[in-house]
Amino acid sequence: MSSAWVWRLGDSPFSPYVSLLCNFYCLFLFSIRDHPLGKPEGLHFIAMKLLSEYIEKNQSGSVRLIPQEPEDMWHVYNLIQKGDQLTASTVRGVKSESKTGSVSTDRVRLSLTIAIEDVFFDSYACALRINGRNIAENKFVAFGQYHTLDLEMNQPFTLGKAEWDLISLQRVKDACDITRQADVAAVTMQEGLAVVCLMTQYMTVVRQRIEVPIPRKRRGSTTNYEKGVQRFYEQIYRAIKQHIDFGVVKVVILGSPGFVRDQFFDYMMAEAVKAEDRAIIESKSKFLLVHTSSGHKGALEEVMRDPQIKARLADTKSALEARAIDKFYQMLNDEPDRAFYGYHDVHKAAENGAIGTLMVTDELFRAADVPTRKKYIRLVEDSQATNADVLVFSSLHVSGERLNQLAGVAAILNFPLVIESDGESGAEGDDGEE
Repeated sequence: MSSAWVWRLGDSPFSPYVSLLCNFYCLFLFSIRDHPLGKPEGLHFIAMKLLSEYIEKNQSGSVRLIPQEPEDMWHVYNLIQKGDQLTASTVRGVKSESKTGSVSTDRVRLSLTIAIEDVFFDSYACALRINGRNIAENKFVAFGQYHTLDLEMNQPFTLGKAEWDLISLQRVKDACDITRQADVAAVTMQEGLAVVCLMTQYMTVVRQRIEVPIPRKRRGSTTNYEKGVQRFYEQIYRAIKQHIDFGVVKVVILGSPGFVRDQFFDYMMAEAVKAEDRAIIESKSKFLLVHTSSGHKGALEEVMRDPQIKARLADTKSALEARAIDKFYQMLNDEPDRAFYGYHDVHKAAENGAIGTLMVTDELFRAADVPTRKKYIRLVEDSQATNADVLVFSSLHVSGERLNQLAGVAAILNFPLVIESDGESGAEGDDGEE
């Protein structure tokens, strides 16, 4: 984790023993997030749930979310900004006086809306504590009174913003849509059975299970058998088109015992050519045909242990980020006029439409002052407008820590660019005016 981060734990609601167990659990989850084998058996990850979204034309509005696993708390931390409005369930001590004059304190659960002033994230316990003033009428908490909300997993909350920028909206979309997180797809099959899966850095999710009865071959006639196989292949083909986004997925594993995978692949490509299905035709090189012991999902475990498969699957989001930062340092050494870092120089490159790959840490989008946050959002928008690849690095990743050493923003240029020095170096120009 980045040494630049300072986490404030606050008062833990857990006992010391339970808190210690939470710390170990969260460290374990972060340690496996980039493991080439994905999640260990029996550990399941699920995407954050979006209950509702209401965004006005002026980009103000609110979203209602349920974080469902520790990684979601990191996404929420990146979404929340000072000045936002947060509505969540909380427990507060309420004093009451009896007729005899005795005073007692009761714990009351209530829904509270606060204007956020401080956000504290404990990366070890994956806990969020948000402090702010009450802005909604409530019989237990006076208007303007301070209160601290503890966000918990599996508890819904509503986050309101005066402006939902593209970075925040994209983070909500990515955190809640499992298909946008999937670098790898897999279809395991055997005669009459196929399972279509999407595999993210954190989980393997079954999108569709296909079962088609296939008659046995009869002596002298294979017509019914061939019709059954045809129906089976048709359903797999439709499922692949429905569930796999070839713009996101980099590898599609086709696994089976025998030659089922090969026969299906030939069928699929022939159908794609007849239908002029460019998505399938242009993604032909993404398909990886492997042997499995069965067509069940569990067969993927043996596939993922194959060293050759691991090497092929190295092209995931985290691996792309690591290679991008390595390429930047190599470019900085070999062609320094194509490797810029620090806001000032990168901004100049964006103005000239020179950026091929923009790398920026999520830490910069959590800037306390709105102008700083907005200038980095504009930098992303300007880079995307010239078709640059934009990679947002997590500051909890080693690659994010390396990028933070370059003021948190760097770019690989499409062509050499020489800019006149105005006394600011790349690292020092991070706070320069546009």
